[in-house]
Amino acid sequence: MVQRTKIYFASDFHLGIGGYQLHREREARVVRWLDSIKDDAAELYLVGDIFDFWFEYTTVVPKGYIRFLGKLAELSDAGVKLTFFKGNHDMWMFGYFEKELGATIVSNELIMERDGKRFYIHHGDGLGPGDAKYKFLKKIFRSPLCQWLFERVHPNLGIGIANRWSQHSKDVNATNEQRKVYEQEWLVTFSKEVLKTQHFDYLIFGHRHQAFDIKLNDRSRYINLGEWISAFTYAVFDGEDISLHAFENQLRLD
Repeated sequence: MVQRTKIYFASDFHLGIGGYQLHREREARVVRWLDSIKDDAAELYLVGDIFDFWFEYTTVVPKGYIRFLGKLAELSDAGVKLTFFKGNHDMWMFGYFEKELGATIVSNELIMERDGKRFYIHHGDGLGPGDAKYKFLKKIFRSPLCQWLFERVHPNLGIGIANRWSQHSKDVNATNEQRKVYEQEWLVTFSKEVLKTQHFDYLIFGHRHQAFDIKLNDRSRYINLGEWISAFTYAVFDGEDISLHAFENQLRLD
């Protein structure tokens, strides 16, 4: 009998970005990774921006991703618990993955305990100091009225507009992200504030596109999962500790 004991975390696949060929190569790598963990994974947490854009119309979902979704279905059917987090690029998830994959959808943070360790998990967007413009836009984009209005737009037009907006947002943010160093890491600042009122062994985020494993105090660590555009990083909890890895790539922790 298969012993499923490990918990895996990954984020920021950004499936769909970079043109069809690059998307297919990235999707194939993700599928190979999922295939490599299928025998020992008890749970899989996909911590946001799995798709570069996602919107579920009542009767339509974005085309593509069939190999990725098929592999997730295989893991779900084998008993792996799937959890999706809404990111800033794929916040418009509703009930599709719950119905088709038996997945849990998390809109904001998730607090959980496993094997005596406490976890705080969030995609990471809109947290900590600054970025007032995005925080305002996030409230608008997540509002039921905005979602209802977008659903009235034909998918050919709506998804085309959204894809162009997504690329523009990523180009602007990439320049800003590259300037940040550890001392300015706003998710570290946020994590330290959280730890003032409650204890967590691991505070896990995506969004930053850089893999981090930072000790915050004697018992707590900030983990950022990195991305799957060039580094292909993920984390695994083996019941005792969590560690960062890179799939088919050499891991560097800057």
